[in-house]
Amino acid sequence: MPFFLKAYLDSSPISCKTLGSFFGVDGKRLEEQYLGHLSGFTSWEQAEHAENWLLFPENLGEYLSIDETSLSQGELYTVLTNKAAKGKKGALVAVIKGTESESVIKVLHQIKERERKRVKEVTLDLAPTMSRIVRRSFPKAKLVSDRFHVQQLANEAVQEIRIKHRWEAIEQENKEMDLAKEAKKPWVAELLDNGDTLKQLLVRSRYLLFKKEVNWTPSQNHRAELLFKLYPDLLEAYKISQELSSILSHSKDRL
Repeated sequence: MPFFLKAYLDSSPISCKTLGSFFGVDGKRLEEQYLGHLSGFTSWEQAEHAENWLLFPENLGEYLSIDETSLSQGELYTVLTNKAAKGKKGALVAVIKGTESESVIKVLHQIKERERKRVKEVTLDLAPTMSRIVRRSFPKAKLVSDRFHVQQLANEAVQEIRIKHRWEAIEQENKEMDLAKEAKKPWVAELLDNGDTLKQLLVRSRYLLFKKEVNWTPSQNHRAELLFKLYPDLLEAYKISQELSSILSHSKDRL
């Protein structure tokens, strides 16, 4: 294999199949040669457990971030990063298959205790498992809530109210259809001012509830007006969510 191909694979997020197609090389054979010989994977000290966890103690810093992410086929992994690296080289401290706290703690405790005690702050979401992992692994660290996750919870609460009303609308529609059938009369859904049925209004309002009012299109403005008139609890929840977003966007203090 030409060594310039190895350099590409070492430094670029590109598959062997794609790279092979560029240079007229069999992608499968390229992958076999790279993985089996040139990459050094077979002699890599972490190769034996790489499928389940990777640990890079040398990348540990005073300010960390921990989160869960789905990397392949829906599998969840716990990822610990050094915030000082800003996502570049040296950012990854650990990636561990699963989110079960004891399993993650067991891996992180392979880092020397004195090094773990030097960590000053860890940013995390509001999941109890993440909090447990951080408190057990970095006992001196301050826990900081991730603003993104705080806002996400507020948005989800708004959507839960919308979904509740949508199910109510579906049930009401089904009852009306059954009554019309019993009476042997045709049933026609009532249309709102914008041409939506009540069920459609609740479905089509999903995305506008994520947006600021100033970013609504004219049709979204009209839909929101109808929605909030019919469901004042949704209006109240939306206002609270947007107020929280404003606070999080302008506050310089950590949560």
